[in-house]
Amino acid sequence: MRQCTAIWMAAVASFLFAAHAEDAPQPVQPAPSASAADATPAEAAAGATASLTRSDLEAWLDGFLPYALESADIAGAVVVVVKDGQVLLQKGYGYSDVEARKPVDPELTLFRPGSVSKLFTWTAVMQLVEQGKLDLDADVNGYLDFRIPPYGDKPVTLRNIMTHTGGFEEQVKGLITTEKEPIAQLGEHLKEWIPERIYAPGTTPAYSNYATGMAGYIVERVSGLSFADYIDQRVLGPLGMEHSTFRQPLPEKLVPLMSRGYARASQPAKPFEIIGGLAPAGSLSASGADMGRFMIAHLQNGAFGTERILQEGTARQMHDTALTILPQVNRMLLGFYEQNYNGHRAFGHGGDTQWFHSNLHLFPDDGIGLFISMNSSGKDGGPGRIRSSLFEQFADRYLPGPTLDGKVDENTAAGHARMIAGVYENSRRIDSSFLSLLNLLGAAKVAPNEDGTLMVSVATNLAGAPIKWREVAPFVWRDDYGKNLLSAEVRDGRVTRFSFGEISPFMVFERVPASRSPVWLLPVLAISLAVALLTALAWPISALVRRHYRAPYRLTGRDAIAHRRIRIGTAVVTALFIAWAILVVGMISNLGWLSGRFDPLLWVLKILSLVAFPVAAVLGVMNAVTVLRGARKWYAKLWAVLLAISLIVLLWVAFSFHLLALNVNY
Repeated sequence: MRQCTAIWMAAVASFLFAAHAEDAPQPVQPAPSASAADATPAEAAAGATASLTRSDLEAWLDGFLPYALESADIAGAVVVVVKDGQVLLQKGYGYSDVEARKPVDPELTLFRPGSVSKLFTWTAVMQLVEQGKLDLDADVNGYLDFRIPPYGDKPVTLRNIMTHTGGFEEQVKGLITTEKEPIAQLGEHLKEWIPERIYAPGTTPAYSNYATGMAGYIVERVSGLSFADYIDQRVLGPLGMEHSTFRQPLPEKLVPLMSRGYARASQPAKPFEIIGGLAPAGSLSASGADMGRFMIAHLQNGAFGTERILQEGTARQMHDTALTILPQVNRMLLGFYEQNYNGHRAFGHGGDTQWFHSNLHLFPDDGIGLFISMNSSGKDGGPGRIRSSLFEQFADRYLPGPTLDGKVDENTAAGHARMIAGVYENSRRIDSSFLSLLNLLGAAKVAPNEDGTLMVSVATNLAGAPIKWREVAPFVWRDDYGKNLLSAEVRDGRVTRFSFGEISPFMVFERVPASRSPVWLLPVLAISLAVALLTALAWPISALVRRHYRAPYRLTGRDAIAHRRIRIGTAVVTALFIAWAILVVGMISNLGWLSGRFDPLLWVLKILSLVAFPVAAVLGVMNAVTVLRGARKWYAKLWAVLLAISLIVLLWVAFSFHLLALNVNY
């Protein structure tokens, strides 16, 4: 899987169905495997594929991870590989506490797997489904004590939620906080603000932490237990996961075992992260060994030793039920998402907090599971590159096989490239709040290359360069130097959406409406801001120049009044835009800013914006009329018209991207 940059908070990031979920082919029972005992060098050299033995795997990982972690400035990591119902290797690398030089212990050290936690939530849901207490296709309002409005006449179902096709926009307020701030209760957080529904259920993958939190709340209400108690008793307990918990803050006995989190290993440790009001979406803390137990249970269709967390039929339903949105690319299952590679069926989940970054991969037909978690964000997207490279190289080394290949004639390929070219927005996006500004800055641009391949601005390889996608089947492209696929949907002779690689199960890209296309809006906005800023700066500068040269202020009457009013209005609008920009950049840079403590500032900005942007636009038009009717020089008249247009553009942007909305939800 290639690392894809600038996907969330343009994403982060971070699903709902009502329709036909197609059954994937039933998994083939794996043939009896070779012993996990060490192979001799002669045996290893005899075949083209490396034998997945403990000694070969450990030697390979020891050559791969230490340098990768050090180069990316990552403090520590844990890796667990299971095979045929047993732990083949679990090993810690680096430090769980850099200052204390405390090494990572794969048996005891706790990491934060982030959204990998969702797999436990989905397991809990499926337990209640097999007990007849939940129906995947029923309106979720039947399980809630608040109401989720339908989209048109279509209600949300648990199947929608588990497949990230519920149609919810992204919600990020209170996503991650610290122990210093109060933790919102799950039900209270869900009721405080229901994100907008931007898609009909079952139609469009759009990853949703909110929907996952809602599934956890349904588990609480139907079981009569708190979510953490339910997971303790029904999932962690049966699997013997004694060093794992969803509880926040950590239980006292686990505190000494928790790895520190780092922005970079070379910087001081960060406080323990709290997953705000949506704990079921990502609050798990777990050791590598415990995650190995969870992988084994799912690879064995719910069984772990004498315990069983799911009946075999339920586990198969969870693993094999897939919804096809786009051809050829990976799809959402029930909670898991496909990660098929080299012709081997695979599924799993990734997860990120601010400081911890994890991936879980299961190869069910091969009886193999792979888990990695790192405790630092590192530099230059290091964790993403390491996770992607680890998965790909592991599969290429131990599970080689074919990938989709083919050829489309040059003229057809060129025509299809022209059809898909354009500007697209992510289905996983913030749509109804001021953070929707990020959509303007993070649109995906698709363009044909001279050699017949495609370039997608948000899809880069491990070196950070844009991937070249070559068409191998009609409207299906493959990484020209890799194995990932990109697939497009065509309606009425027009490409309407596409997705690719690791994100295809839970995100798609759709064409941006012309009214807010960054192709024209970004340059016009930049020019408008420049005009407004220069006008605002010209006011004090001209006053200082007049004072220095003792020159009189020559405007009188209406000209003077209009001149002063437009300078004040422009200065206020410019200051507001700068304040909004600082706030948005701060929230992208530090998820701790995504909390209620900034609500007073938001209210001030919202109220000022609601007044300032419309008033400034009106003043701009009035000033232009006054100047055009007066005896001012031609360049003054031209500037007055440009300023009026600029202030109207800024009003349009403020309106379109919800700077004027009187709420502080996001």
